Formats: sequence, C-alpha cells, structure tokens
Amino acid sequence: MIREHPRVLAVDDESHVLDLLRIGFKQQGLELIEAHTGQQALARLRGESPDLVVLDLGLPDRDGFEVLTDIRRESNVPVIVLTVRGTEAEKVRGLELGADDYVTKPFSPAELSARVKAVLRRVDAVRPPSLGLVVVDDQLQVNFDERLAIVGGRPVHLRPTEHRLLHLLIEHAGHTLPFTRILDEVWGAGYQNEVHYVHLYVTYLRQKIEPIPSQPRYILTRRGLGYQFRAHGAAATADEGPASA
Repeated sequence: MIREHPRVLAVDDESHVLDLLRIGFKQQGLELIEAHTGQQALARLRGESPDLVVLDLGLPDRDGFEVLTDIRRESNVPVIVLTVRGTEAEKVRGLELGADDYVTKPFSPAELSARVKAVLRRVDAVRPPSLGLVVVDDQLQVNFDERLAIVGGRPVHLRPTEHRLLHLLIEHAGHTLPFTRILDEVWGAGYQNEVHYVHLYVTYLRQKIEPIPSQPRYILTRRGLGYQFRAHGAAATADEGPASA
C-alpha cells in the first residue's frame, strides 16, 4: 500500500531541476527526497525507503544506467528515468534495465508529476480477481498469486508490469488485444503513444515463458493489430513479424 503522501527519491546534480520537482511534487501531495550523485542515491534508497525513484542519467560520479542496474539488484521500487538522452535506443536500454518509464528533458513538472502518479497507481492498483494458478499446458503454468511462471517445472519470477500484462493476455486468451487496450489497462491513461512499451514487455515475457522466444508458442503477434495469448488447445500459429499500431 502506497503512503498517503508518497515519497519520491529524485537523483539529479542540477539544483534548479530539484527545485522544480520540489515545487511541483508538493502541489501534488508528493514528498521529495534529494540525492545529487549515484552513491547518495543508493544510500538514500536503503535508508529512506522511497515509493518511487526519479533518476537522471547524467550524474557526476557514475553513469545513470549503472546506478539503475544497482537499484534493480536491491529493490523493485518503481524508477522513472529523467534525462536529456532522448534517442529510441537509450529509451529501450533504460526500460530493458528495469526502468518503469522514461521522461526526457526539458520536461513539464506537471507532466512528470502525472507520470509519477500513474506509475504509483499501477504499483498500488486494485487488480481484478486473480486467476490463481493457470495450467496452460504440461510445459507452462502461471501462479498469479505468487507472481511466478513455472516453465518446464522451473519457477520464473515475473516483474510487476510483466505480471499485469500476462494476466491481461491470459484472461482474454484466444482474443486479439489491440495495442491501445493493452496500454490503457497495463500502463494507464497518458501512454497511448508508447506502443514500444508493449513490444518490449512482450519480448521480456517471451524470453521467460517461451521454449523458443523467436518462434512463440503462447504469445502470438497479430500483425498491425496487437497480441493474443493462444487459446487453450489451439494450434500455435501466428502472423509473426514486427507488430505495428
């Protein structure tokens, strides 16, 4: 359960950025914890137990991606990357290393506050009734209560966003879910242009649950439409290729 006034650890060496965040967050009922270096960030993470981290990549002592990797080794706390590095490749790298969202500078404090609240809502959301233990076939079972996939008898942990996405897909097995619906139900309002998030997390899930991720048996691409979890007992066929909105 998230606190009434969530605590956000902001990691940035620019004082004016932290000033903007302090003012914007206070107006939104968010409490700011400051760190100016990667080393400070990890110390504050351990000592302050923030509800979310806003992490700049251009830190004076360490590369922000390295700090993100260290955060993920220690904690599942949500992380929003805040940076001037706005290329698609760097966004994907940040998400692959475990960031929950990516905001580029210059930014609107109101937009960032909205993103913070959206991520916190996803973490704290009241989900539909759990599907419990789902036996897909003799090679794949998913225990949604424990956030585990059992793949060939081996337990595989699911991160929160992976868990929500797989729950949605299995709940609607046999039906193609459009990108817009997936974004709305897994990420929330304000993410309708972030189709690459869907592609990336489908890739994560395939790497975890598919026997051959490049030849998916369970999560099927419906070219130009969306994704579909294979209906129970259906043949594993898919219109594979780069999915697009």
